[in-house]
This record gives sequence, C-alpha cells and structure tokens, in this order.
Amino acid sequence: MTGEERAQQGVRSVETGLALVAALGAADTGLGLGCLARRAGMAPAKAHRYLVSLVRAGLVEQHPETGHYDLGPLALELGMAALRRLDIVRLADATLHRLRDDLDETVLFAVWGNRGPTVVRWLESSEAVTVNVRLGSVMPLCRSATGRAFLAWGARRVIEPLLDAELAAADDPEVERGRMEALAAQTRSDGVSTVAGDLLPGVAAVAAPVFDHQDEVAGVVTALGYAGGFDADPAGDTARTVRAAADDLSRRLGHRGAGGDG
Repeated sequence: MTGEERAQQGVRSVETGLALVAALGAADTGLGLGCLARRAGMAPAKAHRYLVSLVRAGLVEQHPETGHYDLGPLALELGMAALRRLDIVRLADATLHRLRDDLDETVLFAVWGNRGPTVVRWLESSEAVTVNVRLGSVMPLCRSATGRAFLAWGARRVIEPLLDAELAAADDPEVERGRMEALAAQTRSDGVSTVAGDLLPGVAAVAAPVFDHQDEVAGVVTALGYAGGFDADPAGDTARTVRAAADDLSRRLGHRGAGGDG
C-alpha cells in the first residue's frame, strides 16, 4: 500500500467512525448495535470495532444495563463548544442576503430585546420601502408581522409583560386579548405571520420564526414591501420562501424540529 493509499484509508476510517456518531446525533435516544449499524449503513461487526474506539475516546458511551450506545461526554462538550461559537446575527446575515436577492424585497432580522422585538439586521431591496424602521427599531407585538411571530411562538413568560402593556391601550383589552390569541393560533397553523397595512399604511409583510437548539425562538426573519406588489398570502410563494429561509437558519442554529408549524 502506497503512502497516499494509507492516507486515504485513514480518512475513510475517520469518516466511518463519524458516520456512527452522526447516526447517534440524529436519533432521539440511545440505539442498540444492530439499529445503529443499519442507520450508519454498515455491518454490525464493523460498527462494533469502531464503537470500541469511539467509546474509549469519549465520543460515544454505552449504557451498562441496556448495552445501547449514545453520544458520549466528549461529543456533548464539542456540541456545546460549537453552540458557544455561534453568532446568530452573523449567521442571519448570509440568510438575509440570499432571501433579499431571491425575493428582491426588503428583509430584516429581529431578536427579542429588553423592550421587545428589536431589529438587528436590515437589508433593502432594489425598490427601498420608505418606512420609519431601521436597526434598533422595536416592533409592536400586535400590529407587526415580526411581533406577531414572537407572539405566536415566543415563550409566554417573556411575551406576556409586553402584551399586557400593548393591550392596556385597547378600547376593550379582554376582547383584544381574545382576538390576539386567535390570531396567534392561526399564525401557528399557517407557519408564518402576515400583515397588510396593520402597522404602516400601504406596507405588507411576512415573517417566520427562527428556533435554536433548545426549540426556543431565537429570532424572526421578515420580508416586507408595498402592498400593491407584495404577496402577503400565508400560502403564497413569498411566505414559502421566507419560511424556508427561517427554517434553514434554524437548522444552522442546531434546531432539529420541523419549523414554525407549532
């Protein structure tokens, strides 16, 4: 065997071992040898040889009673280190550029700040939308697509104080609360939130939630444009494109769910 062939063999060995680690990472619980081998696409005897080394390295651990394999302490440490290195605004920037170019619409990314949904990234389309929204703007929960996405999917303990403050200004706060709860349920069913002139006359928007590895809302991706030429249908092409962008960013943040469908 030549030196190059030995190098290639070494690379294949690493890839084979990592295929087992990846199969465990994709599972919801520990796996027996046979099931793990099938998911990794190899014979059980071959899988077992690699698992011995992976257990020794700490990437995999074996349950002493069931014999099932699961991710080991080193795999968990590596995963947490990767999460600590994530910069959500940096990751969102690439997603927003693609979304803006795909739609040729103005797009933004918002996270939850101490005063509510806060715009941290804003990219204008070739036809800039004249609105009084820029970096650092705080979007209302009840009247903006961005806010309604947080309202539909955000943690209640976080959302409630701001919701109470907004509803206090309504003519009938309890009636408005019921309307908002029904709207949030419909938004979760649609998978996106939409507005058409609710916040700004003549401006429509579609927003979708971004989830992190703990299944919590990390931010919201929003596209907006002038109502006459902007598709704000929750079942329309713009909504599908926005949701796909949000789902892609969620996956990059370690989320393994199906996106904003409740």
